[in-house]
Amino acid sequence: MKNQNLLKEIFANEVFPAIGCTEPISCAYAAAAAVEQLKTPVQKLELIVDAGTFKNGAAVTVPNSGGAKGNIIAAALGAVIAKSSLRLEMLKDVPAGVLKKANELINNGVVKYTCKEDEKSFHVEVYAEGAGAKVHCIVSEGHTNITCLEKDGKSIIHTHPHAGTKKKDYHDVLRKMKLEEVLREAVKLDDEQRAYIRRGIEINMAISEKGVGMKRTGYQIQQMVKSGLLGDDLFNRVKIRVAAAVDARMGGLPEPVMTSGGSGNQGALTILVPYLVGTDRKAGPARIEESIAISHAVNSYIKCFLGELSVICGCAIAASISSAIALVYQQAGIDMKKIAFAMDNVASDLTGMICDGAKPGCSMKIVTGAETAMRSAFMALAGYGISVEDGVLGKSPEETIANLSKVSLKGMFGVDPMVVRILQEKSSRSGRA
Repeated sequence: MKNQNLLKEIFANEVFPAIGCTEPISCAYAAAAAVEQLKTPVQKLELIVDAGTFKNGAAVTVPNSGGAKGNIIAAALGAVIAKSSLRLEMLKDVPAGVLKKANELINNGVVKYTCKEDEKSFHVEVYAEGAGAKVHCIVSEGHTNITCLEKDGKSIIHTHPHAGTKKKDYHDVLRKMKLEEVLREAVKLDDEQRAYIRRGIEINMAISEKGVGMKRTGYQIQQMVKSGLLGDDLFNRVKIRVAAAVDARMGGLPEPVMTSGGSGNQGALTILVPYLVGTDRKAGPARIEESIAISHAVNSYIKCFLGELSVICGCAIAASISSAIALVYQQAGIDMKKIAFAMDNVASDLTGMICDGAKPGCSMKIVTGAETAMRSAFMALAGYGISVEDGVLGKSPEETIANLSKVSLKGMFGVDPMVVRILQEKSSRSGRA
């Protein structure tokens, strides 16, 4: 793989517009991909997901679902729409008749839903039946990456345009790189990539503006600023923006967000923090674009080691570190000493913050992530970093990431199953799936 293709691969697989939380919408996508092969209305639909996807679909409102939450309604809507070409913007427009049919599928017991708790990586699996035909579809290694598509036991994966575009190849390249190498490749932007970054800024600023009106976390911080409880400063203005974007997504607003690492919440942080801070600090448009490219690339790099849906909060760790490094780059370039300081400052603050699923409360965590990213970066720029003798910090950025991976994948292996059980218990008590 040529170096110039690395950022292209990251953008193609992890940085894309999505409407709604990416895990439920991926369930809709998988169901659509399966049912469209039936060429007839679905009569039986089985949805199987990994623990991370289960918890991320438990409490988020699905766009244009009438306020419904969860992976089941998303899959049912996808099964009725049955157009996988719409990808993760599938639920932008949902006619009332489509929603009615989706609810009928659920109410009539057509949809079966289970969690595959032993699956450690992103996994959405659908079995669809209709008119005597059976289709099996698996989406893994990316939210729109079809790795299995079979009809009546025969593989038809070659017939689907989004099938088999695996992330593995470029992830293998990333894992072998040093952080400095990733940074130097990320800033080699062509005009098309710069335009795509600008599009991401526009998309995420637009949803942020609308999110304040939902009167959730972003709005509450805004009101505290107006009342004098918080200062009207850069930090709080940035926190209002990123929180409002997440408020909108988690609340089911049918507006796109540009993702990062396949996550809309992480996209809000990795794009808006460098953009807003860079604009305030007069870093210049080109430098801001390069810093956002770095933010996306570092987010992808860290998630190679932590996992796509990790036990620890991706916004708190991967996206916050990425944003902090982007801010250091804006003012100091690729100064590895200061960049290491920024990473260690974030890691010393937020290591251990768990992911208990996508939900409206994620905006609280993203406020923490944005605050820590900015504070860590400005401390690093001033020459201050937490000592490598502290906690899980390593002697190099790569060693710190490796230690974070050990904490997440080995030290906290029991967290996801416990969170899933808690969510299942809450679901059974409330009488909803």
